Amino acid sequence: MRRWGPLALTVAVAALTAACSTPGVEGAATPSPRPSVLRPVPWDGGPGYYARFGEAARAGWAKPSFFPIGIWYASVHTAEEVAQDKAAGINTYVELTDDSDVRLLRSKGMSALTSGPLPGAGAETVGWLIGDEADMWGGPGDGAWTGTQTFDGTACTDKDRPCGYTAMRTLAAGVPNDGRLRYANYGKGVMYWESDEQAAKFVNGFTDIVSTDLYWYTNVYACDEARQFMNLPPAQCRLAANYGAIIDRQRALDARDGRLQPVYAFIELGYPGKKATGVIRPEQMKGAVMSSLIHGARGVIYFNHSFGGSCQSMNLLRDQCGDTIRPAVTEINRQIAALAPVLNTQSYEYDFAPGVDAVLKRYKGSYYLFAMVARGARTGARRFALPPALAGAKKAEVLFEDRTVPIDAGGFGDTFEAEYAYHIYKITP
Repeated sequence: MRRWGPLALTVAVAALTAACSTPGVEGAATPSPRPSVLRPVPWDGGPGYYARFGEAARAGWAKPSFFPIGIWYASVHTAEEVAQDKAAGINTYVELTDDSDVRLLRSKGMSALTSGPLPGAGAETVGWLIGDEADMWGGPGDGAWTGTQTFDGTACTDKDRPCGYTAMRTLAAGVPNDGRLRYANYGKGVMYWESDEQAAKFVNGFTDIVSTDLYWYTNVYACDEARQFMNLPPAQCRLAANYGAIIDRQRALDARDGRLQPVYAFIELGYPGKKATGVIRPEQMKGAVMSSLIHGARGVIYFNHSFGGSCQSMNLLRDQCGDTIRPAVTEINRQIAALAPVLNTQSYEYDFAPGVDAVLKRYKGSYYLFAMVARGARTGARRFALPPALAGAKKAEVLFEDRTVPIDAGGFGDTFEAEYAYHIYKITP
């Protein structure tokens, strides 16, 4: 799927010129697809979505400059720990240990989504975590639930009667009904084990924010399961582009009830399991985040625990086990923060060129093109054909790379050297 972002209305309804075909460029052997009219991508309303949730709005979530960037299940005991997380670009804690001091979050302007009120909880708690991976340990069904959240087959009273919906209803009833955001994370059940109808009941039944974790780069079973359930070739499994596919899957399910909610990305930082195929590399992690953003992720959550390898950690952003990944996390988070007002605008869908995933967004008279290699496409050179409103520009600034590329003949060229490589272009007509 290729996504573009909002142009002015007069541009959105204009006929667009055909894309160029260039020797040595992806898709050059066949004509490029005929560009179509830009089509607005349905969205939840951006920052305005959070305005209806009092605590989130008061915490600044309704401001265009805020983009949620969280870490999963941390502990907070000192101001120094909060400062470390904040320095890495984190602004939200998604679940905290029971002994965490939430007053420290409040004093530093940090937010939290927790599974229940912690001692001293107040304005920092903007929402409630309803459940995690109930689609996997409970399964799609209304059977009786034992109250446990385990993967050993004992979560449901009757192993032949899935109880995931029952568990989610029970968990949702157990948090305060106080107008705060409600969030849940799902897993492989929603992604590919379950039918659309079954998965949609999880996605649409309980929450105001939703995410799904599937660690494409490191999960031992992901490639075999994706081949079985998605018909995905093994060569197309361990790619950054598949993290965008997770967002697409959730957004499609979310749209089935006509009520849209923000969909967040969930990205691993280390070995998420003892049987992981290896550790995610910094450049892969950044590509996974960017693919998610291109496909419409409205927040990013990092799984910052590492259970395998020679250096195990419960918080890779704070200790030496994360020395390799931490600079990359900090870098991509700074890019997100700098572009938050841009990312918080609506996107448009547009058939741009073969072998490219892209989204175009408009902010204060400039256009921002986020682009990377699509799943299954080869790396290398690309030729971007621009719509008429942008074709008259002379250059595109490549953000965070200290370079520009010239625009000529209605487009420009650039190179993507790896499947996880991405570029962000700023074009001012």
